[in-house]
Amino acid sequence: MTSQRKQTPRSAAVHLLDEVLGEGRLLSELLGTRMLERLSPADRARAQRLTTDTLRGLERADRILQKHLRKYPPLTVRNTLRLATVELCLGGDAHGIVNEAVTITAADTHTAAMKGLVNAVLRKVAAEGVAEWAKLRVPRLPKWLRGPLVEAYGAEAMAAMEAAHFAGPALDLTAKGDAAAVAAAVGGVLLPSGSVRLAQPGQVSALPGFAEGDWWVQDAAAALPAKLLAAKPDEAVLDMCAAPGGKTMQLAATGADVTALDQSASRMVRVAENLTRTGLKAHLVTGDALQHQGQYDAILLDAPCSATGTIRRHPDLPLAKDGSDFGALIELQEQMIDHALTLLKPGGRLVFCTCSLLPDEGECQVEDALARHPGLRADRDALALPGIDPAWITEEGGLRLRPDYWSDLGGMDGFYMACLTT
Repeated sequence: MTSQRKQTPRSAAVHLLDEVLGEGRLLSELLGTRMLERLSPADRARAQRLTTDTLRGLERADRILQKHLRKYPPLTVRNTLRLATVELCLGGDAHGIVNEAVTITAADTHTAAMKGLVNAVLRKVAAEGVAEWAKLRVPRLPKWLRGPLVEAYGAEAMAAMEAAHFAGPALDLTAKGDAAAVAAAVGGVLLPSGSVRLAQPGQVSALPGFAEGDWWVQDAAAALPAKLLAAKPDEAVLDMCAAPGGKTMQLAATGADVTALDQSASRMVRVAENLTRTGLKAHLVTGDALQHQGQYDAILLDAPCSATGTIRRHPDLPLAKDGSDFGALIELQEQMIDHALTLLKPGGRLVFCTCSLLPDEGECQVEDALARHPGLRADRDALALPGIDPAWITEEGGLRLRPDYWSDLGGMDGFYMACLTT
Protein backbone atom coordinates (compact mmCIF):
# COMPACT_ATOMS: atom_id res chain seq x y z
CA MET A 1 0.00 0.00 0.00
CA THR A 2 1.35 3.41 -0.99
CA SER A 3 1.03 6.25 1.49
CA GLN A 4 -0.79 9.42 0.40
CA ARG A 5 2.33 11.58 0.15
CA LYS A 6 2.43 14.55 -2.17
CA GLN A 7 3.07 13.65 -5.80
CA THR A 8 6.30 15.08 -7.21
CA PRO A 9 7.72 15.08 -10.74
CA ARG A 10 10.10 12.26 -9.76
CA SER A 11 7.45 10.08 -8.13
CA ALA A 12 5.19 10.67 -11.14
CA ALA A 13 8.05 9.72 -13.48
CA VAL A 14 8.58 6.44 -11.61
CA HIS A 15 4.88 5.68 -12.00
CA LEU A 16 5.03 6.44 -15.72
CA LEU A 17 8.07 4.17 -16.09
CA ASP A 18 6.20 1.37 -14.29
CA GLU A 19 3.32 1.68 -16.75
CA VAL A 20 5.53 1.76 -19.86
CA LEU A 21 8.01 -0.95 -18.86
CA GLY A 22 5.65 -3.09 -16.79
CA GLU A 23 2.33 -2.77 -18.60
CA GLY A 24 3.43 -1.94 -22.16
CA ARG A 25 1.52 1.35 -22.21
CA LEU A 26 2.56 4.32 -24.33
CA LEU A 27 3.32 7.69 -22.78
CA SER A 28 0.95 9.38 -25.23
CA GLU A 29 -1.88 7.32 -23.73
CA LEU A 30 -0.82 7.90 -20.14
CA LEU A 31 -0.41 11.66 -20.46
CA GLY A 32 -3.97 11.91 -21.72
CA THR A 33 -5.27 10.42 -18.45
CA ARG A 34 -5.63 12.00 -15.01
CA MET A 35 -2.40 10.41 -13.81
CA LEU A 36 -0.52 13.70 -13.42
CA GLU A 37 -3.46 15.92 -12.47
CA ARG A 38 -2.03 16.75 -9.02
CA LEU A 39 1.01 18.38 -10.63
CA SER A 40 1.28 21.93 -11.93
CA PRO A 41 1.80 22.33 -15.69
CA ALA A 42 5.52 22.96 -15.12
CA ASP A 43 5.85 19.88 -12.92
CA ARG A 44 3.92 17.75 -15.42
CA ALA A 45 6.37 18.83 -18.10
CA ARG A 46 9.28 17.97 -15.81
CA ALA A 47 7.82 14.53 -15.01
CA GLN A 48 7.49 13.84 -18.72
CA ARG A 49 11.05 15.01 -19.39
CA LEU A 50 12.45 12.86 -16.56
CA THR A 51 10.59 9.85 -17.97
CA THR A 52 11.79 10.31 -21.54
CA ASP A 53 15.36 11.00 -20.41
CA THR A 54 15.31 7.75 -18.42
CA LEU A 55 13.89 5.75 -21.32
CA ARG A 56 16.54 7.12 -23.68
CA GLY A 57 19.30 6.26 -21.23
CA LEU A 58 17.82 2.97 -20.02
CA GLU A 59 20.52 0.72 -21.47
CA ARG A 60 23.31 2.78 -19.95
CA ALA A 61 21.54 3.02 -16.59
CA ASP A 62 21.06 -0.75 -16.44
CA ARG A 63 24.71 -1.38 -17.29
CA ILE A 64 25.82 0.92 -14.48
CA LEU A 65 23.35 -0.50 -11.96
CA GLN A 66 24.14 -4.16 -12.65
CA LYS A 67 27.59 -3.65 -11.12
CA HIS A 68 25.99 -2.75 -7.80
CA LEU A 69 23.09 -5.23 -7.67
CA ARG A 70 23.36 -8.96 -7.01
CA LYS A 71 19.81 -9.38 -8.32
CA TYR A 72 17.26 -7.01 -9.76
CA PRO A 73 14.75 -5.58 -7.25
CA PRO A 74 11.01 -5.23 -7.99
CA LEU A 75 10.17 -3.07 -11.00
CA THR A 76 9.20 0.07 -9.07
CA VAL A 77 12.47 0.05 -7.13
CA ARG A 78 14.41 -0.71 -10.28
CA ASN A 79 12.75 2.20 -12.07
CA THR A 80 13.47 4.49 -9.13
CA LEU A 81 17.13 3.49 -9.42
CA ARG A 82 17.11 3.95 -13.20
CA LEU A 83 15.58 7.42 -12.96
CA ALA A 84 18.06 8.51 -10.30
CA THR A 85 21.01 7.00 -12.18
CA VAL A 86 20.18 8.89 -15.36
CA GLU A 87 19.74 12.14 -13.44
CA LEU A 88 23.03 11.64 -11.58
CA CYS A 89 24.95 10.77 -14.72
CA LEU A 90 23.57 13.82 -16.52
CA GLY A 91 24.96 16.05 -13.78
CA GLY A 92 22.03 16.41 -11.38
CA ASP A 93 22.40 17.34 -7.71
CA ALA A 94 23.35 14.12 -5.92
CA HIS A 95 21.96 15.07 -2.51
CA GLY A 96 18.45 15.87 -3.74
CA ILE A 97 18.29 12.98 -6.21
CA VAL A 98 19.41 10.30 -3.75
CA ASN A 99 17.24 11.60 -0.90
CA GLU A 100 14.09 11.67 -3.01
CA ALA A 101 14.76 8.21 -4.44
CA VAL A 102 14.96 6.91 -0.87
CA THR A 103 11.77 8.79 0.04
CA ILE A 104 9.88 7.34 -2.95
CA THR A 105 11.02 3.83 -1.99
CA ALA A 106 10.08 4.30 1.67
CA ALA A 107 6.61 5.63 0.83
CA ASP A 108 5.37 2.23 -0.38
CA THR A 109 5.01 -0.51 2.21
CA HIS A 110 5.91 -3.09 -0.47
CA THR A 111 9.30 -1.47 -1.09
CA ALA A 112 10.10 0.40 2.14
CA ALA A 113 12.52 -2.30 3.29
CA MET A 114 14.69 -1.56 0.25
CA LYS A 115 15.34 2.11 1.04
CA GLY A 116 18.77 1.21 2.46
CA LEU A 117 19.66 -0.62 -0.75
CA VAL A 118 18.55 2.35 -2.87
CA ASN A 119 20.60 4.74 -0.75
CA ALA A 120 23.74 2.57 -0.88
CA VAL A 121 23.55 1.89 -4.62
CA LEU A 122 22.91 5.48 -5.60
CA ARG A 123 25.75 6.82 -3.46
CA LYS A 124 28.07 4.52 -5.40
CA VAL A 125 26.53 5.69 -8.68
CA ALA A 126 26.95 9.32 -7.62
CA ALA A 127 30.64 8.69 -7.01
CA GLU A 128 31.43 6.63 -10.09
CA GLY A 129 28.53 6.87 -12.55
CA VAL A 130 29.35 10.02 -14.49
CA ALA A 131 32.72 8.66 -15.64
CA GLU A 132 31.17 5.26 -16.49
CA TRP A 133 28.26 6.82 -18.38
CA ALA A 134 30.50 8.58 -20.87
CA LYS A 135 32.30 5.34 -21.75
CA LEU A 136 29.19 3.32 -22.57
CA ARG A 137 27.90 2.86 -26.12
CA VAL A 138 24.94 4.77 -27.50
CA PRO A 139 21.83 2.81 -26.43
CA ARG A 140 20.52 0.46 -29.10
CA LEU A 141 17.00 -0.32 -30.18
CA PRO A 142 15.55 -3.66 -29.06
CA LYS A 143 16.49 -6.57 -31.32
CA TRP A 144 12.93 -7.03 -32.64
CA LEU A 145 13.14 -3.60 -34.29
CA ARG A 146 16.86 -3.13 -34.76
CA GLY A 147 17.19 -6.27 -36.93
CA PRO A 148 14.76 -5.21 -39.67
CA LEU A 149 16.16 -1.68 -39.73
CA VAL A 150 19.77 -2.87 -40.05
CA GLU A 151 18.62 -5.09 -42.92
CA ALA A 152 16.93 -2.11 -44.59
CA TYR A 153 19.58 0.58 -44.07
CA GLY A 154 22.81 -1.08 -42.93
CA ALA A 155 24.66 -1.06 -39.61
CA GLU A 156 26.31 2.35 -40.12
CA ALA A 157 23.02 4.12 -40.83
CA MET A 158 21.40 2.31 -37.91
CA ALA A 159 24.10 3.56 -35.55
CA ALA A 160 23.57 7.12 -36.82
CA MET A 161 19.82 6.84 -36.25
CA GLU A 162 20.36 5.51 -32.72
CA ALA A 163 22.64 8.45 -32.01
CA ALA A 164 19.83 10.77 -33.14
CA HIS A 165 17.35 8.93 -30.91
CA PHE A 166 19.68 9.26 -27.92
CA ALA A 167 20.23 12.97 -28.53
CA GLY A 168 16.49 13.62 -28.45
CA PRO A 169 14.59 16.24 -30.46
CA ALA A 170 14.53 19.98 -30.66
CA LEU A 171 11.12 21.69 -30.95
CA ASP A 172 9.91 22.54 -34.45
CA LEU A 173 7.19 25.01 -35.33
CA THR A 174 5.17 25.52 -38.52
CA ALA A 175 4.28 29.14 -39.18
CA LYS A 176 0.83 30.13 -40.38
CA GLY A 177 2.39 32.99 -42.30
CA ASP A 178 5.92 34.40 -42.38
CA ALA A 179 8.25 31.71 -41.02
CA ALA A 180 11.22 34.08 -40.83
CA ALA A 181 9.19 36.47 -38.66
CA VAL A 182 8.19 33.61 -36.35
CA ALA A 183 11.82 32.50 -36.07
CA ALA A 184 12.86 36.02 -35.09
CA ALA A 185 10.02 36.34 -32.56
CA VAL A 186 10.72 33.04 -30.74
CA GLY A 187 14.51 33.11 -31.09
CA GLY A 188 14.56 30.06 -33.34
CA VAL A 189 16.41 28.97 -36.45
CA LEU A 190 14.77 28.80 -39.86
CA LEU A 191 15.36 25.33 -41.29
CA PRO A 192 15.96 24.70 -45.02
CA SER A 193 12.43 23.35 -45.43
CA GLY A 194 10.80 26.41 -43.84
CA SER A 195 10.12 25.06 -40.35
CA VAL A 196 11.35 26.96 -37.29
CA ARG A 197 13.53 25.10 -34.77
CA LEU A 198 14.17 25.91 -31.11
CA ALA A 199 16.86 24.01 -29.20
CA GLN A 200 15.66 25.14 -25.72
CA PRO A 201 12.02 26.17 -26.06
CA GLY A 202 10.87 26.26 -22.43
CA GLN A 203 7.10 26.37 -21.91
CA VAL A 204 5.51 26.26 -25.36
CA SER A 205 2.36 28.21 -24.48
CA ALA A 206 4.49 31.08 -23.17
CA LEU A 207 6.34 31.57 -26.47
CA PRO A 208 5.57 34.70 -28.53
CA GLY A 209 2.81 34.08 -31.05
CA PHE A 210 1.24 31.03 -29.37
CA ALA A 211 -1.86 32.79 -28.09
CA GLU A 212 -2.17 34.69 -31.35
CA GLY A 213 -2.12 31.44 -33.34
CA ASP A 214 0.90 32.43 -35.43
CA TRP A 215 2.32 28.87 -35.39
CA TRP A 216 1.88 25.33 -34.12
CA VAL A 217 4.24 22.59 -32.96
CA GLN A 218 5.09 20.15 -35.77
CA ASP A 219 8.29 18.26 -36.52
CA ALA A 220 10.00 19.49 -39.69
CA ALA A 221 9.61 16.08 -41.35
CA ALA A 222 5.89 15.94 -40.49
CA ALA A 223 5.40 19.33 -42.16
CA LEU A 224 6.59 18.09 -45.55
CA PRO A 225 3.65 15.88 -46.68
CA ALA A 226 1.26 18.85 -46.80
CA LYS A 227 3.86 20.82 -48.75
CA LEU A 228 4.16 17.87 -51.11
CA LEU A 229 0.39 17.91 -51.69
CA ALA A 230 0.62 21.63 -52.60
CA ALA A 231 -3.06 22.42 -52.01
CA LYS A 232 -4.42 25.40 -53.91
CA PRO A 233 -7.06 27.97 -52.94
CA ASP A 234 -10.62 26.62 -53.20
CA GLU A 235 -9.52 23.06 -54.01
CA ALA A 236 -11.54 20.36 -52.26
CA VAL A 237 -8.96 18.67 -50.02
CA LEU A 238 -9.37 15.76 -47.60
CA ASP A 239 -7.07 15.24 -44.62
CA MET A 240 -7.94 11.57 -44.21
CA CYS A 241 -6.48 10.86 -40.75
CA ALA A 242 -6.40 14.39 -39.43
CA ALA A 243 -5.80 14.39 -35.66
CA PRO A 244 -4.08 16.18 -33.97
CA GLY A 245 -4.42 18.66 -36.83
CA GLY A 246 -1.00 19.96 -37.82
CA LYS A 247 -1.44 18.99 -41.46
CA THR A 248 -5.06 20.18 -41.44
CA MET A 249 -3.87 23.64 -40.41
CA GLN A 250 -1.20 23.62 -43.12
CA LEU A 251 -3.80 22.75 -45.74
CA ALA A 252 -6.31 25.29 -44.42
CA ALA A 253 -3.66 28.02 -44.51
CA THR A 254 -3.43 27.62 -48.31
CA GLY A 255 -7.05 28.70 -48.74
CA ALA A 256 -8.19 25.23 -49.77
CA ASP A 257 -11.64 23.91 -48.84
CA VAL A 258 -10.44 21.35 -46.29
CA THR A 259 -12.32 18.41 -44.79
CA ALA A 260 -10.58 16.94 -41.74
CA LEU A 261 -11.56 13.33 -41.03
CA ASP A 262 -10.64 11.18 -38.04
CA GLN A 263 -12.37 8.33 -36.23
CA SER A 264 -11.43 9.56 -32.73
CA ALA A 265 -13.96 12.03 -31.32
CA SER A 266 -11.62 13.03 -28.48
CA ARG A 267 -8.73 13.70 -30.84
CA MET A 268 -11.02 15.72 -33.12
CA VAL A 269 -11.71 18.00 -30.16
CA ARG A 270 -8.01 18.82 -30.22
CA VAL A 271 -8.16 19.53 -33.97
CA ALA A 272 -11.03 21.95 -33.35
CA GLU A 273 -9.08 23.67 -30.55
CA ASN A 274 -6.01 24.06 -32.76
CA LEU A 275 -8.07 25.51 -35.60
CA THR A 276 -9.73 27.96 -33.23
CA ARG A 277 -6.40 29.14 -31.81
CA THR A 278 -4.92 29.70 -35.26
CA GLY A 279 -8.06 31.24 -36.78
CA LEU A 280 -8.15 28.64 -39.56
CA LYS A 281 -11.20 26.81 -40.88
CA ALA A 282 -11.94 23.22 -41.94
CA HIS A 283 -14.96 20.93 -42.06
CA LEU A 284 -14.57 18.43 -39.20
CA VAL A 285 -15.91 14.91 -39.70
CA THR A 286 -15.64 12.12 -37.13
CA GLY A 287 -15.87 8.73 -38.78
CA ASP A 288 -14.21 5.68 -40.30
CA ALA A 289 -11.90 6.64 -43.16
CA LEU A 290 -12.75 3.42 -45.00
CA GLN A 291 -16.45 4.35 -45.02
CA HIS A 292 -16.04 8.00 -45.98
CA GLN A 293 -17.53 9.15 -49.29
CA GLY A 294 -16.98 12.24 -51.42
CA GLN A 295 -14.90 13.57 -54.29
CA TYR A 296 -11.75 15.58 -53.78
CA ASP A 297 -9.09 17.29 -55.84
CA ALA A 298 -6.39 16.22 -53.40
CA ILE A 299 -6.11 13.87 -50.42
CA LEU A 300 -3.51 13.66 -47.68
CA LEU A 301 -3.38 10.21 -46.10
CA ASP A 302 -1.13 10.15 -43.04
CA ALA A 303 -1.95 6.52 -42.37
CA PRO A 304 -1.91 4.75 -38.99
CA CYS A 305 1.51 3.12 -38.65
CA SER A 306 4.16 1.79 -36.29
CA ALA A 307 5.40 5.36 -35.58
CA THR A 308 8.95 4.01 -35.55
CA GLY A 309 10.14 7.26 -37.13
CA THR A 310 9.21 9.20 -33.99
CA ILE A 311 11.41 7.35 -31.47
CA ARG A 312 13.63 10.40 -30.91
CA ARG A 313 10.51 12.08 -29.47
CA HIS A 314 8.85 8.93 -28.14
CA PRO A 315 11.56 6.66 -26.64
CA ASP A 316 8.85 4.61 -24.93
CA LEU A 317 7.62 3.15 -28.22
CA PRO A 318 10.23 0.39 -28.81
CA LEU A 319 10.11 -0.52 -25.10
CA ALA A 320 6.33 -0.70 -24.76
CA LYS A 321 5.70 -2.48 -28.09
CA ASP A 322 7.02 -5.66 -29.69
CA GLY A 323 5.95 -5.28 -33.31
CA SER A 324 3.16 -7.83 -33.09
CA ASP A 325 0.56 -5.36 -34.39
CA PHE A 326 2.54 -4.20 -37.41
CA GLY A 327 1.03 -6.73 -39.81
CA ALA A 328 -2.49 -5.43 -39.16
CA LEU A 329 -1.31 -1.85 -39.64
CA ILE A 330 0.30 -2.66 -42.98
CA GLU A 331 -2.93 -4.29 -44.18
CA LEU A 332 -4.95 -1.26 -43.03
CA GLN A 333 -2.62 1.11 -44.90
CA GLU A 334 -3.20 -0.84 -48.12
CA GLN A 335 -6.97 -0.66 -47.66
CA MET A 336 -6.79 3.07 -46.98
CA ILE A 337 -4.74 3.75 -50.10
CA ASP A 338 -7.21 1.82 -52.24
CA HIS A 339 -10.21 3.61 -50.74
CA ALA A 340 -8.58 7.03 -50.97
CA LEU A 341 -8.06 6.54 -54.71
CA THR A 342 -11.83 6.05 -55.13
CA LEU A 343 -12.38 9.47 -53.54
CA LEU A 344 -10.15 11.33 -56.01
CA LYS A 345 -11.55 13.33 -58.90
CA PRO A 346 -10.03 12.53 -62.31
CA GLY A 347 -6.51 13.92 -62.39
CA GLY A 348 -6.47 14.23 -58.61
CA ARG A 349 -3.49 13.59 -56.38
CA LEU A 350 -2.94 11.56 -53.21
CA VAL A 351 -0.07 12.03 -50.80
CA PHE A 352 0.48 8.85 -48.81
CA CYS A 353 2.76 9.15 -45.81
CA THR A 354 3.72 7.33 -42.61
CA CYS A 355 5.96 8.33 -39.70
CA SER A 356 7.66 4.94 -39.99
CA LEU A 357 11.19 3.75 -40.71
CA LEU A 358 9.97 0.36 -41.95
CA PRO A 359 9.99 0.02 -45.77
CA ASP A 360 6.91 -2.23 -45.52
CA GLU A 361 5.01 0.87 -44.38
CA GLY A 362 6.48 3.13 -47.04
CA GLU A 363 8.41 2.15 -50.14
CA CYS A 364 6.77 -1.29 -50.36
CA GLN A 365 3.26 0.13 -49.93
CA VAL A 366 3.72 2.50 -52.84
CA GLU A 367 5.36 -0.14 -55.05
CA ASP A 368 2.39 -2.43 -54.40
CA ALA A 369 -0.15 0.36 -55.00
CA LEU A 370 1.43 1.21 -58.34
CA ALA A 371 1.23 -2.47 -59.31
CA ARG A 372 -2.42 -2.76 -58.21
CA HIS A 373 -3.63 0.35 -60.03
CA PRO A 374 -2.73 0.70 -63.73
CA GLY A 375 -2.43 4.36 -64.65
CA LEU A 376 -1.37 5.40 -61.15
CA ARG A 377 2.06 7.05 -61.05
CA ALA A 378 4.41 8.60 -58.53
CA ASP A 379 4.95 12.29 -59.23
CA ARG A 380 8.69 12.82 -58.76
CA ASP A 381 8.44 16.50 -59.71
CA ALA A 382 6.35 17.11 -56.59
CA LEU A 383 9.37 16.15 -54.47
CA ALA A 384 11.31 19.25 -55.55
CA LEU A 385 10.79 21.01 -52.22
CA PRO A 386 13.13 23.41 -50.39
CA GLY A 387 15.56 21.57 -48.14
CA ILE A 388 15.15 18.17 -49.82
CA ASP A 389 18.32 16.31 -50.73
CA PRO A 390 17.83 14.44 -54.05
CA ALA A 391 19.56 11.45 -52.41
CA TRP A 392 16.48 11.03 -50.20
CA ILE A 393 14.30 10.22 -53.24
CA THR A 394 13.65 6.50 -53.51
CA GLU A 395 13.55 4.16 -56.49
CA GLU A 396 9.74 4.02 -56.72
CA GLY A 397 9.45 7.81 -56.56
CA GLY A 398 8.87 8.54 -52.89
CA LEU A 399 10.80 10.44 -50.24
CA ARG A 400 12.57 8.64 -47.39
CA LEU A 401 13.49 10.73 -44.34
CA ARG A 402 15.55 9.40 -41.41
CA PRO A 403 16.36 10.68 -37.89
CA ASP A 404 20.05 11.06 -38.76
CA TYR A 405 19.36 13.41 -41.68
CA TRP A 406 20.22 17.06 -40.90
CA SER A 407 22.39 15.73 -38.07
CA ASP A 408 24.22 19.07 -37.89
CA LEU A 409 20.88 20.80 -37.36
CA GLY A 410 19.49 18.35 -34.81
CA GLY A 411 17.92 15.63 -36.97
CA MET A 412 14.30 15.03 -37.95
CA ASP A 413 11.62 12.40 -37.55
CA GLY A 414 11.73 9.34 -39.76
CA PHE A 415 9.07 9.63 -42.47
CA TYR A 416 8.07 8.26 -45.83
CA MET A 417 5.89 10.08 -48.34
CA ALA A 418 4.94 9.91 -51.99
CA CYS A 419 2.60 11.89 -54.25
CA LEU A 420 0.45 9.59 -56.38
CA THR A 421 -1.50 10.93 -59.34
CA THR A 422 -4.27 9.36 -61.38
